[in-house]
This record gives sequence, structure tokens and C-alpha cells, in this order.
Amino acid sequence: MEGGGGTPPGMLKEESQSAHVLPSRLEANGLKKSSWGFLITGIVGGTLVAMYAVATPFITPALRKICLPFVPATAKQIKNVMKMLQSRRGPLVDIGSGDGRIVIAAAKEGFTAVGYELNPWLVWYSRYRAWREGVQDLAKFYISDLWKVTFSQYSNVVIFGVPQMMPQLEKKLELELEGDARVIACRFPFPHWTPDQVTGEGLDTVWAYDVRTLRGQAKRP
Repeated sequence: MEGGGGTPPGMLKEESQSAHVLPSRLEANGLKKSSWGFLITGIVGGTLVAMYAVATPFITPALRKICLPFVPATAKQIKNVMKMLQSRRGPLVDIGSGDGRIVIAAAKEGFTAVGYELNPWLVWYSRYRAWREGVQDLAKFYISDLWKVTFSQYSNVVIFGVPQMMPQLEKKLELELEGDARVIACRFPFPHWTPDQVTGEGLDTVWAYDVRTLRGQAKRP
């Protein structure tokens, strides 16, 4: 009997089954890889969004022409500021209040104190700290640009400034503040004002300026 060279029926059946199993496994593996790809993409995307949300409030002020960076006040600086506020009364404002240390310290001394800060994360954290310290009724914090705030209602003004902003702020405060107001500058003095009191050394130095004295100086020939 001559051989026809064909494939036995049993082998055809086995090959057919193998052909069906292989694509099924490939499809399953492809679906798993696709699912992992979506998951990883979602995690990376969510992380980037979270980083952007956290970093933006800190980066945005640095893009301004005059930047007031956040540098926490030291215990010595706070002590020196409180020393300059002895025997003082009236509402207090901290311009660029950061994490609220000065405002909270003043509130503990009985001042009605307000902090203006451009970074919302620092404002929310300051509010939490004030609540934790039990002075939330006296210490208030607001998200605001200092150049858009009028300070005429404050008797005591505290500023941790930088040299680039001090001349412009000097003019703004001299125009807006009442005669009985006191301005306390930390780290850097005002360029054209003569301080009434100075305490501390180095970066802990604090300068106190009484507006009435400043206006008297300006009237001199």
C-alpha cells in the first residue's frame, strides 16, 4: 500500500487544540500587562499632580519680582520681638507670617494678632497650630499678598523682610500707619529709618521704629 504523505487525524486534532491555547495565553498576558500599565500610569500621574499641588504654593512666590521666602523664626528672634512689644497695646500684624510663630506668641501675650501669608499650606498649618495652642480666638491667618493689604488698623507691625523689599515697604507703611504705631523689623532693617530701639545680634537682631518719631524726623529741616 503506498503512503499518501498525509497527517493522521489524531495529530491534526492536537495541533488544532494547541493553536487555540497559545493565542488565549498571549491574550491573557497582554491584558495583564495592559492593566499594570494603566495602574503604573495612574500612580505616576497622581504622584506628579500631588507634587505639583504641594510645591506650587512654595514656588510661585519665588517667581515674583520681590520674593519673601519662608524661613522659620528662631526662638531667639521670637524672644526679641516680644521684648520690643513690652508695654504695647493694640492689634498686631505679622507681614509674611510663615508658620504663624510670631502671631501665636503675640496671642499668648494677649494681643489680637493677624498674619498675612501668600502660601495657603502655611496659612492652614498656622490655623491648626493656633487651635492646638488654644489661641484661635486671638490669632487669625489670611491668604493674601502683602501689597494688597492696608495696614492702617494695626498698632504693631512685624516684618521678617528681605533687603529688596524694604524700601518699598517703608514707603507703604509710612503712608498707612497711625502715629502711635510701632514697626518691628527682623533680620534686615529699613534702609532710611532710624530705629528707636535695637536688640539682639546677627540674624537675631530686631529693630523697632515708632511712626511718630519717623514723622518727626521727616519734618526736620
